[in-house]
Amino acid sequence: MTATGATKREAERNLKKALAERVSHCATGALTADSPFTRLVEVWLEDLDLEGKLAPSTRALYERNMRQLVMPVFEGYALREITVRKVDQFIKRLAMSKSYSMAKQARTVLSLAFGLAVRYDALEKNPVRDAPRLRKPPSEAMALTVAQVDAIRAAVRGWRRGPGFSGPPRDGQLEQIIEVMLGTSARIGEVLAIRKCDVDVTRSPATVRISGTIVSPSGKPTHWQPHPKTQKSTRTVSVPSFTAAVLPDRLVKIASDEPEQLIFFSRNGTPLTTNNIRRRLRTVLGNAGIEGVTPHSFRRTVATVIDRAGGADLAAELLGHIQPDEAVDPITAEILEAATLALICLALFVAPRVPSRLRVRRVFLRVRHAHARGCERGGHA
Repeated sequence: MTATGATKREAERNLKKALAERVSHCATGALTADSPFTRLVEVWLEDLDLEGKLAPSTRALYERNMRQLVMPVFEGYALREITVRKVDQFIKRLAMSKSYSMAKQARTVLSLAFGLAVRYDALEKNPVRDAPRLRKPPSEAMALTVAQVDAIRAAVRGWRRGPGFSGPPRDGQLEQIIEVMLGTSARIGEVLAIRKCDVDVTRSPATVRISGTIVSPSGKPTHWQPHPKTQKSTRTVSVPSFTAAVLPDRLVKIASDEPEQLIFFSRNGTPLTTNNIRRRLRTVLGNAGIEGVTPHSFRRTVATVIDRAGGADLAAELLGHIQPDEAVDPITAEILEAATLALICLALFVAPRVPSRLRVRRVFLRVRHAHARGCERGGHA
């Protein structure tokens, strides 16, 4: 390829410009630098479906964020016209007018789409990569106190009880769901996905296996997904006595059902939706004058207590955040499980203060010693 100009420098500039245009026009037929942004979105969504790596709920969230947050701003542009400056201003304005969370989600889908444009040779660089990252605003700790937990329990127990209330009788599931969330620190969808076969009340302490979650894809019925939020977060958790107390009642109700039967379900026998529980909890607590509490508050409460008392590793083990390369041997897992249970009971619902790390260390040593003695009696190495 050649180019001319009045001077040597101008000829070089013209050659570079021609080469850049040649790269763009030699891109894959699906996309070029002159393609409209709407075309990129179409190709990106098709690519997501071809890969099939996303959970249906995540796939739906990505498309919704793209169509509602990003496309209204960029749908009139060609890809080459969307610069780092435009992306930076868009994200900052969205953070100011909406929220940090929305801006972060918009940045995610925009970066993924432009990443595909780079892979398809339509662009040389991803303009989102060079846009400065948003600074997360400070947020207040959402961990609940013992007094707040007691107030929530009282509000849920007293909701629509007594004379003068019409409609079907309460089934008591909301208060039981709260006890399971507090005792397992599981996400709301994971709690609603607990099945009969996941619960073992014959052990002491009782255990619950977190092996799935409830999802409600757009246009499809709510159903059980055979893994939690991530494939790696399947786990078994020993539960404290206040959680173990509600499990037999759920098991009695489904005694004749199949092992895969959910322990929490609607009056029609279908899975409860996470939105339904959030709405119900918001109504109950709103009537009691309790604001700002969501299902995730219970998970965050236990995580905060465990993190302060036992450290991030212990909290990660309980929450299912252990990374694939952080394998835990069976003995350590048993010690972590027992110590975690002790911490929940001790720190959150028995003692008004979080135990010291020295006290946590003593719990570990006591459990380890008991485990060693049990192995010796059983004839294990």
